[in-house]
Amino acid sequence: MNRPWMKHVVEGNPKEIEIPNMSLVEFFEESVKRFPKHIAVTFYTKTYTYEQLYAAVRTLASSLTKRGVTKGDRVALMMPNCPQYPISYFAALMCGATVVQVNPMYKSTELQHVLQDSGAKVLIVLDQLQAIVDPIVESTEVQMVIPVSVESACRFNELLAEPADHVPNITIQPKEDVAVLQYTGGTTGRSKGAMLTHYNLVANTLQSSATAKVKAKYGEDRVLTISPLFHVYGMTSAMNLTFHHGGNLILLPRFEVEEVVQIIEKTKPTSFPGVPTMYIALLNYYKTYKFDLSCLETCTSGSAPLPVEVINQFNSLSGTSVAEGYGLSEASPVTHRNPISGVQKSGSIGIPIPNTDARIVDIATGEETLAFGEVGELVIKGPQIMKGYWNMPEETAQTIKNGWLYTGDLAKMDEDGFFYIVGRKKEMILASGFNVYPIEIEDIIYRHPKILEAAVIGVPDEYRGETVKAIVVLKENETLTEGELIDYCRDQLANYKVPTSVTFVNELPKTAVGKILKRKLKEQFLKI
Repeated sequence: MNRPWMKHVVEGNPKEIEIPNMSLVEFFEESVKRFPKHIAVTFYTKTYTYEQLYAAVRTLASSLTKRGVTKGDRVALMMPNCPQYPISYFAALMCGATVVQVNPMYKSTELQHVLQDSGAKVLIVLDQLQAIVDPIVESTEVQMVIPVSVESACRFNELLAEPADHVPNITIQPKEDVAVLQYTGGTTGRSKGAMLTHYNLVANTLQSSATAKVKAKYGEDRVLTISPLFHVYGMTSAMNLTFHHGGNLILLPRFEVEEVVQIIEKTKPTSFPGVPTMYIALLNYYKTYKFDLSCLETCTSGSAPLPVEVINQFNSLSGTSVAEGYGLSEASPVTHRNPISGVQKSGSIGIPIPNTDARIVDIATGEETLAFGEVGELVIKGPQIMKGYWNMPEETAQTIKNGWLYTGDLAKMDEDGFFYIVGRKKEMILASGFNVYPIEIEDIIYRHPKILEAAVIGVPDEYRGETVKAIVVLKENETLTEGELIDYCRDQLANYKVPTSVTFVNELPKTAVGKILKRKLKEQFLKI
């Protein structure tokens, strides 16, 4: 297979890596042995060293074992970022259980689907969310609800106060045993559980480490972690990667820009795995409060496309270089990244990470590999690709073919092997017979100095079949008319790509990790 990206792997970074056949628990224990006294987690004024964190993991695993949790059970975690999350995560894995990642912003019906679908036996949940749990828990297989409080006494703390006299010693088959059920597809329809094995997640952590820097600073990284740990990006690119490096995971439960800036100034993080909305908010806040980002050595962006204009502005502000990457839940998640200290191409998701193959295939056949620059579906192969969807063999067969993961994303590859996401197959707009990719129009709109956020969708049109609609959020105290924005786009885009209508809103609907929900926008505006 032709791999033109190999010539752009940074000198000092490996092109291929060896992936040990070990469990995530063993992987974590390696760091505990290597960095016992280093700070593993910081949560406001509370800190845990690696040995303290590991002691808590062992105690909780013992308490869960005493209550019947064993290999193959599913343990659901429904919490924002807090120390109890990694403790629960590794304790469940130590029991041989599968972690079910649950978004704490879910409503009762969404939670009910995930709990019923996964067959979770235990739910560890933030106490403030009890009202979401109570109406539906009896309709699930959950036998034990363990409330967590970050401030007061709770059931979780009682379990941590017990003696660790039943610490399990479970044999894990890393390539077969599912470590995490990562629910995905909620932005496009019914949520599906991607089965990520121990091997998948160990592999992706090591793949990410091999591309993070030319030489990782083991025991020295301080990683500002606002990306939710219940999301696959935060789990791998923040938690698992930081622990592998013996670094300090600086946890924040939510993104509030003033607090984030205060934490940056106080803790001086060296690394920030962010998402586009976070970078946009920091840039906007800088206009009213000048803060220093020079402590940051590595900034990455994932979860959604990062507009080129935002990258350029943040790079000039911080003096670092935001390396955009790409991933998806089904790939644990990382598959591509712009080299941190090598060639970076604006607007590109970069090159495949070690041990990963990628190609662009014809949308119609799903088989023919396309030429450089041609748009087709991105397909990926590597050790990080999921085992399949939980209890969904037909969907698994449609998504994984001959070992290749069909992402559903439209992309192209240039002659250097750099990949560019053009849009979702389901989001492509067919206007007057022309393929229109929303991201291209959004990139243009983001260059307008008065625009804070933008989303482009296709809406039905009697004449053109579909036409382009823009939904935008203006920066504070700015004014702009629909006609002015359309004229601005007309100066820079072919006529068939120019929005025919613009709606101004106060905010765009987003997932917990900051990805704009195009499906909700379509539902909203197609009803008008």
